[in-house]
Amino acid sequence: MTTQPSAVSDTRSSERLAGRVALVTGGAQGIGRAIAQRLANAGAIVVVGDLNDPGDASQWIELDVTSSDSVAACVDEIAARYGRLDIVVNNAGIMFEEDIETHRESSWQKMLDVNLTGPFLVTKAAVPYLKASKGAIVNVGSIEGFSCNPGHAAYAASKAGVHGLTGALAVDLGPFGIRANAVAPGWIDTELNASFVDRHPDRDEVVRQLGELHPVGHIGDPSDVGDVVVWLASDEARFVTGQVITVDGGRLSKPPLPGILQA
Repeated sequence: MTTQPSAVSDTRSSERLAGRVALVTGGAQGIGRAIAQRLANAGAIVVVGDLNDPGDASQWIELDVTSSDSVAACVDEIAARYGRLDIVVNNAGIMFEEDIETHRESSWQKMLDVNLTGPFLVTKAAVPYLKASKGAIVNVGSIEGFSCNPGHAAYAASKAGVHGLTGALAVDLGPFGIRANAVAPGWIDTELNASFVDRHPDRDEVVRQLGELHPVGHIGDPSDVGDVVVWLASDEARFVTGQVITVDGGRLSKPPLPGILQA
């Protein structure tokens, strides 16, 4: 599904993050993959922590963010390889739909384990190294941490928790020179979203209406999120911490109107 202008290639200096080592959890595909690529374009050494091998030139360490042992092994391996860790991007996440009345306790817990406990465990393990480098944490939340689609109780709760965790990390870790921020993406053209749209019998109409939800007139590309993450991880954002930056093409700024009132 391609409903937005082609992402602009990153022709800026590759020195913004030169010499820094970054961990991107869930970086094998989708938004995480674009974040990893943008960080690498900015000069960082990027390690992808994921259950799946990215299958390209990426540095990859198998990582289960729900396991404290797996997290500790991943972070220690990065430190052993490179002697430092400067940037942590907590991107790994899952999403599914369940009605609240029939919501399984096990699936609720799984969502929280991956989406919220995962960032907690990764950050906790990384803090000693981030203190040494006065590093940066960027968590990937969602606009559903502010509002919610039907059947997304667990997802919205987990992402609202990520936003709250971000503020807490900024407060607790700021005295050590560590900044913590989050991005809250809206509708991004990932494989998951594309497959959802492609299953609809009137795909073209879905694409048109999705575009109309956004004041900019189109949905986002994963690289749009990656560019904001690079900025938040860089010294250009040295006075920015505890913030949740919405990357949604203005969607949350546009209250919906009934069809009869729309121009």
